Amino acid sequence: MSTPPSAPAWRVLLGHLRPCGRELAAGGVLGLLSGAAGLALPLVVARLVDDLGAGRPVTTPLLLMGLLVVVSAVLAPLGEYLLRRAGETVVRTARRRLIAHLLRLRITALDAAEPGDLMSRVTADTVLLRQLATDSLVGAVTGGALLIATATVMAVLDPVLFAVTAAMLALALVVIRVVMPKVNRASGDTQEHVGRMGAALERALGALRTVKASGAEHREEAAIGAAADDTWRASVRAAKWLAIGGSVAESTIQLAFFVVLIVGGARVASGAIEVGGLIAFLMYVYYLVPSVHSLVGAVSQYQIGAAAISRIRQAEQLPAEPAGPPAPLPAPGAQPAAVEFDGVHFRYSPELTPVHGGLTFRVPAGGTTAFVGLSGAGKTTLFSLIERFYEPTAGRILLDGADVRTLPLAALRAAIGYVEQDSPVLSGTLRDNLLFGQPDATDDDLREVLRTTRLTDLVARLPQGLDTAVGHRGVKLSGGERQRVAIARSLLRRPRLLLLDEATSQLDAANEAALRDTVADVARSTTVLVVAHRLSTVTLADRIFVIDGGTVRAAGNHSDLVGTDPLYAELAATQFLAPAS
Repeated sequence: MSTPPSAPAWRVLLGHLRPCGRELAAGGVLGLLSGAAGLALPLVVARLVDDLGAGRPVTTPLLLMGLLVVVSAVLAPLGEYLLRRAGETVVRTARRRLIAHLLRLRITALDAAEPGDLMSRVTADTVLLRQLATDSLVGAVTGGALLIATATVMAVLDPVLFAVTAAMLALALVVIRVVMPKVNRASGDTQEHVGRMGAALERALGALRTVKASGAEHREEAAIGAAADDTWRASVRAAKWLAIGGSVAESTIQLAFFVVLIVGGARVASGAIEVGGLIAFLMYVYYLVPSVHSLVGAVSQYQIGAAAISRIRQAEQLPAEPAGPPAPLPAPGAQPAAVEFDGVHFRYSPELTPVHGGLTFRVPAGGTTAFVGLSGAGKTTLFSLIERFYEPTAGRILLDGADVRTLPLAALRAAIGYVEQDSPVLSGTLRDNLLFGQPDATDDDLREVLRTTRLTDLVARLPQGLDTAVGHRGVKLSGGERQRVAIARSLLRRPRLLLLDEATSQLDAANEAALRDTVADVARSTTVLVVAHRLSTVTLADRIFVIDGGTVRAAGNHSDLVGTDPLYAELAATQFLAPAS
């Protein structure tokens, strides 16, 4: 489904409705048939009253009334079920589509967004599509059709009384036309504030230890509570205008009933209509109530749903990477990759200073290459550029001589193993995390990588071994354990290029020494790039690049650089490149 960014809400909604169009149509038809049975009932009542007054048999009217009641009682709930089922299908379709888009967002778009707000668009805004589909669209069609049918029958019964009723309804429509735009604005504000509240809560819960350690619970509670208060105020405004609209519609019907009763009584007295006709007309006046309510509700839900659709469309228009099938991982024994930066310039946004200004270097296939430099020199950023999380503003990044921008994203990332600086571990079991990048790994592969990363003892200690839950963001593991899990996860992918960003920063001396041996072994068949601050890690690299001011200021091995580059010598002599202890 593809709609222009400026498409109106109803057009976007129709796109969401296509998968369940038959259910909606069937539910709407059943609703119309149930309504038609209800419309016929006053006519049968009028005949019953007239037959009773004339002393005629009433068996036929009674049987017809019973049949109409049964038909309405059967068709109404069945139609309601089909409509509700279709509404849930609309919500599911919208959620799946939005989730697929959000998981493919470009990192630049995610950097500018609030995760909590994006989550509220998936969880809260999509729910409003259900009301928009069933109450607004179908309600408008069925309510409008029944209103027209009711009005037609009323006009046939007595044009004078119909004119009185129509005048009352026209007054109600004028008031509702004034009220509905205010509902739209208040509903839009409500959804925006819900998103901000979710973002504020996600921010606090994501750093709850920092909140507690800083004694900031009361301040965060006040900030999130203020967002909740803003949501409440906007919701109350919407409720106020909805109540006004509903009250006007209800009062108009009641006023119409009394006016029709007075005028109709006079017409009965003059002999213009029969008593049965007046009773039938009065019943139709009350039959207008659900139709008018349905239309008012449809307009109200449309205003609310339009605000939700706008927020969903905003999320769907965020820049995303192209979707495509997953690429196969490198086969065992695949050749290591060569990497080259050719005059790469990069800045995170136009208003910020450049991170790289003509960064140029070449890393041959195989071996270990370390990147060192002051904090903020752009070492981690170059890994993000290799993974194409960001795109350079100028220059080229080559993998085996091919510009990475010409390679399919899935194929590029399948060749790379990336251990991030904070070594994220996902909620789930230890096995889930290890197999996250290679779900088809064999038990032998798993055992080997556990041995290599020294996780065997951890698995033995856990109550359920590999099937033990590690908690939200791996909270049940230590920092060093999370780091080793992240490394094991990458090694299972058999990468041709392994990126290690501070991969040993939280390891003790024994585990770091073991991992250094592992990296040295992996480097025989894989190209390993390391961002490191520990001297013990840097000295074992085959080549070292010193990054400063967004460029390579020096390159060589440890012994060469200590004597030739003052910055490297200073880093090696300070705790910035401190030996492991």
